[in-house]
Amino acid sequence: MEFSFHNPTGIEFGKGKIKEIANLIPKDNKVLVVYGGGSIKKNGAYDQVVEALKDHQWVEFGGVEVNPTVETMNKAVELIKAEGVDFILAVGGGSVIDGCKYAAATALYDGDGWDFLDGTAEVQKALPIGVVLTLAATGSESNNLTVVSRKTTDEKRMYFSNHSYPQFAVLDPSFMGTLSDRQLGNGLVDAFVHISEQYLTKTNDLLVNDGYAETLYKGLVTLAQRWDERRTLWWQENLMHICNQALNFQLANGVCQDWSTHIIGHELTAFYGLDHARSLAVILPHLLREMIDEKQDKLAQFGKNVFGIENNNEAIINKMEKVFESVGLPTRLSAYEIDDKVVENVQNAFKSHGYTEIGENGTVTLDKVEKIINRSIAA
Repeated sequence: MEFSFHNPTGIEFGKGKIKEIANLIPKDNKVLVVYGGGSIKKNGAYDQVVEALKDHQWVEFGGVEVNPTVETMNKAVELIKAEGVDFILAVGGGSVIDGCKYAAATALYDGDGWDFLDGTAEVQKALPIGVVLTLAATGSESNNLTVVSRKTTDEKRMYFSNHSYPQFAVLDPSFMGTLSDRQLGNGLVDAFVHISEQYLTKTNDLLVNDGYAETLYKGLVTLAQRWDERRTLWWQENLMHICNQALNFQLANGVCQDWSTHIIGHELTAFYGLDHARSLAVILPHLLREMIDEKQDKLAQFGKNVFGIENNNEAIINKMEKVFESVGLPTRLSAYEIDDKVVENVQNAFKSHGYTEIGENGTVTLDKVEKIINRSIAA
């Protein structure tokens, strides 16, 4: 059991916590407030941010997409440079946050920010970021992962940098009241798969990691079972808390990780525009079936401790699918309008990115990716 762990993001959790940003951002900093399609002006978050920043100089940038693109975020970089911005405040969900992480690094970089995504360069410095979370799903508000897309090449890539941790994150569940059922279901499944990428790998002796992962799983299963209560504050509080804990990388301490479901899912989003969580829901169950020889021990532990199912891998995976489907996410790629080039497209993208041996054992090969996708189509 050996690991290093440091998460510098401060968490302010609860209703009305936006007021705390008045003291969390230095008064002499000029702030760029970044948001998505404008929902923050309907749910009250924008007005509370304006009040909290009444003693600050600030400008705003809106229109960040559901899957943030470098084409859009480069416009934010231009604004940062033109206005002399010192601090970026992301108000929204994971897409807005990831876009801000990219902009914060690119604004202080002389080259093309895509260099961070294709591995040409590593982030050496970035502007400080704060977050007001309005949509629970990705955990991006307190981790060092950035995921952005490039429209011109149909690519969705990611990078890690310790310069990308937000300084603070305000988690106010009351803003989730205006979210659609689709967004709530996506958030639940996204968190479920985040846990799985760190848990459904190899058996280990880390009692804290496994025990906490199973606790988070059980919480999500409870929320799925009580889906009819999704408009209540307790439901939304718990989803926001679990989503945060699912990917602040505490679960990853000392364990091997997979992430092949995400890597495949990213290509489905890049080529076909699937919501991130929906791309994961159509891949994870079929990846487990295809890789069952390697994952059966941990899957058995999961089935017993989370679902109370023993000695039946298929029943466990079926139960997982029922959880996803109960909150509105299909588990079959055939549920979407996907052309017959999907395998070719994903495999070609994998080849160009060098993703020929992924997963915790490096055994998710191009051949396995083809079989996983075909399972999802045929199921």
